[in-house]
Amino acid sequence: MKMESTQHPEMAPSPKDALLFPPYLQEGDKVAIVSPSGKIDKSFLKGACQRLTSWGLEPVAGKYAGNAHGLYAGTSRQRHRDLQKAMDDKEIKAILCSRGGYGVVHILDRVDFTLFREHPKWLMGFSDITALHNLYQQQGFASLHAPMARHLTVEAADDPAALYLKQILFGKLPEYTCPAHRFNHTGACSGILRGGNLAVFYGLRGTPMDIPSEGTILFVEDIGERPHAIERMFYNLKLGGVLDRLSGLIIGQFTDYEEDKSLGKVLYGALADLLKDYAYPICFDFPVGHVTRNYPLINGARVELEVGKKKVDLRFPAHRNV
Repeated sequence: MKMESTQHPEMAPSPKDALLFPPYLQEGDKVAIVSPSGKIDKSFLKGACQRLTSWGLEPVAGKYAGNAHGLYAGTSRQRHRDLQKAMDDKEIKAILCSRGGYGVVHILDRVDFTLFREHPKWLMGFSDITALHNLYQQQGFASLHAPMARHLTVEAADDPAALYLKQILFGKLPEYTCPAHRFNHTGACSGILRGGNLAVFYGLRGTPMDIPSEGTILFVEDIGERPHAIERMFYNLKLGGVLDRLSGLIIGQFTDYEEDKSLGKVLYGALADLLKDYAYPICFDFPVGHVTRNYPLINGARVELEVGKKKVDLRFPAHRNV
């Protein structure tokens, strides 16, 4: 399905509209590597450069990408300058955020899309980078919830998540299949894919960067959050009417936590109980999150989700780029 739209980039999109896709990349294109959140081991910056080079791209590390200021990759001013420079530079065709780690929220209100609208580019990253994905969507642009520098450094050349990322950047949209889960709700739907790290976008609820729920297929993942905290965030989505308006729900990986006996059941079981009355398709255990099988997802893309008795399919129909 092709998206035919005359929407002006400066106009806010309807919640049900697929967002504008930046141009796909070509061999020799420049990709900026920036660190808008936590500080990163410089060996991972080097590794990411090597991986991008192996794909025929030209990596350009931001001036402050390897800096450290406490837990952050430089001061908020330095982190913003690197990101803004990459967004404004017409020769840069994509931006890879080196890692997550708390910090993006410091610079959200400073990001300027004036020059970016003239030459949009793909933003890549996940975890705390969810905040930037929300901002890009609010401005009308799709972006890539995808592996970052550490993954591109330590995983093998044939790593599926990395290869999917490469394929998307060069214009080949994926179709993902994963096994069925006993808590799934079967069915088929289409909608705009939005989401990311649960705690990060939960922290943006009630702001202009909040995720619109109507017509959305929401995906979530998280790391290091206690099960009762995750359940509390889901109750916020329930009581706030978000869950009522979704077209579908994809529950990814929750990692680095201990099961909380106070819930009386495992985390997925507690979420299944909370979600049992919703009739739309729901997929548990999708390969997205702080794991090796962190499949790239296009925030802002219209997708088709089919949750069957034996497998789950997520498809990205063809889209028109800017």
